[in-house]
Amino acid sequence: MAAMIPISVLDLSPVAEGTDVAQSLKNTLDLAQHAERWGYRRYWLAEHHNMPGIASAATAVVIGHVAGGTSTIRVGAGGIMLPNHAPLMVAEAFGTLAALHPGRIDLGLGRAPGTDMATARALRRNMNSDVDSFPQDVVELMSYFREPQEGQRVRAVPGAGLDVPVWMLGSSLFGAQLAAALGLPYAFASHFAPGELENAVRIYRERFEPSEHLDKPYVMLGLNVIAAETDEEARYLFSSLQQAFVNLRSGRPGKLPAPVENFEAGLEPMAKAVLDQALSCAVVGSPETVRRGVEAFAARTGADELMVTAQIFDHAKRLRSFEILADAI
Repeated sequence: MAAMIPISVLDLSPVAEGTDVAQSLKNTLDLAQHAERWGYRRYWLAEHHNMPGIASAATAVVIGHVAGGTSTIRVGAGGIMLPNHAPLMVAEAFGTLAALHPGRIDLGLGRAPGTDMATARALRRNMNSDVDSFPQDVVELMSYFREPQEGQRVRAVPGAGLDVPVWMLGSSLFGAQLAAALGLPYAFASHFAPGELENAVRIYRERFEPSEHLDKPYVMLGLNVIAAETDEEARYLFSSLQQAFVNLRSGRPGKLPAPVENFEAGLEPMAKAVLDQALSCAVVGSPETVRRGVEAFAARTGADELMVTAQIFDHAKRLRSFEILADAI
């Protein structure tokens, strides 16, 4: 089963210490072009704001950059944080992308702000928009992709009548229930918030209602994969993500740190417990270790597709990690 499961890429467009956003975006396109050659199904970018180590805040712009530099791989958002945007503007942006790159654009939607609350207020100018309106906003957004109806006064141009598959994202049970009710494919953020993984997938599959979009449930799960020539090297490379996560949870977000030897040995017990929980969906090791780990994760979860992310400091090592994974699976 694992040998046949589609594998995709989630890129946070990491900004490593000592580099800048321009270099990060060049690296993103380079990785996407390699991923296309290696047979990955899709290449998604995520919306985060006020994060010095993430360059994909203007997510639709970066998607256009990647789609324009590739030719066959699907490119999309994993995801757009809909409460930060008017549904019509998202429909126009992704309608434009779909017009430029027919049949290649995906739109994943989330309801978190993708940032801290002060930045969320700056994005939205006020917080009057209720997160409880998220389901209605999703339905409104999807309606703009349908063929316009007689007398319809507001249309997405571009957008109306274009094929833009919508995915529901989530790290809790809310997204699972909404994806099931709307008959949408579901992507769970197990790469950083695995706590409700099993319950969310179960609820989604049990409650799924077939729709014009999808006739049966389809689950994509996030997975950290750090691959290298040896287990020891992979664990060393993994320390960059571990450091970044500890920094973020400590209120000190920054650029992606360089790897360090034996990082876990110096951690306080509380910090180690946080990492063990948050990054429990991670496969770190040599080609054989990665092959076995990914196969086991796919078998345990029953995922229909995996979306792999790899926060690796050195771009060449990051490319090699994705190449090893492509060869192993």
